[in-house]
Amino acid sequence: MTRQVRELNVFADVSTACVDLANRSAPLARALKEINGKPHIRRRPGGYPGLFRVIVEQQVSVPSAQAILARCDARLGEVSPEQVLGLSEDDLRACGLSGPKIRYVKAVATAIADRALDLGGLDKLDNKDAAAQLTAIKGIGPWTAAIYLLFCEGRADIWPRGDVALLAAYAAATGFSEKPPMKEFDAMAEDWHPWRGIAAHILWTYYAKLRGRAPI
Repeated sequence: MTRQVRELNVFADVSTACVDLANRSAPLARALKEINGKPHIRRRPGGYPGLFRVIVEQQVSVPSAQAILARCDARLGEVSPEQVLGLSEDDLRACGLSGPKIRYVKAVATAIADRALDLGGLDKLDNKDAAAQLTAIKGIGPWTAAIYLLFCEGRADIWPRGDVALLAAYAAATGFSEKPPMKEFDAMAEDWHPWRGIAAHILWTYYAKLRGRAPI
């Protein structure tokens, strides 16, 4: 499985995958045309700093997440498990983190310190097992695990179920006024195997264009 994980990497050339996806899906073809055939691939540092950032981004708007992350960078610099475990709730709240997110970043830091979670060893696992390792920690749900595996490890066949931006972008690319139900949309994404992560990057890039902002 290790070999497969490393080969399917969105940080490499994704042009072949884009052509394949466009041939399979008219909405993806339309989205690709609107972004000039070049999806913006989000790439983030891995390890605890990367997972900390993904937790911050849970269930908040892009501008809100950016503001909180800027405060964290200014006050904390590059975070580490040891540093976060040594901070009080007030310290982290001053960075803009909510009570639940403080519990989550501390839970992850504790799991790493206790060696219950080895982020550096996830690349030895297939997608299912890597996601299971992450979601075993309180505060890391399927979406958070998927985003970490997509952005920090570059896995090409990960789909973040329940992502409202992906649904909105897909609905716009279909040309229909009504969005499909989220469950139906997530099930549809199975047809984009083994490039579901690349399909997600295409739709996120298209969504940024629809919103009139540069993808981040």
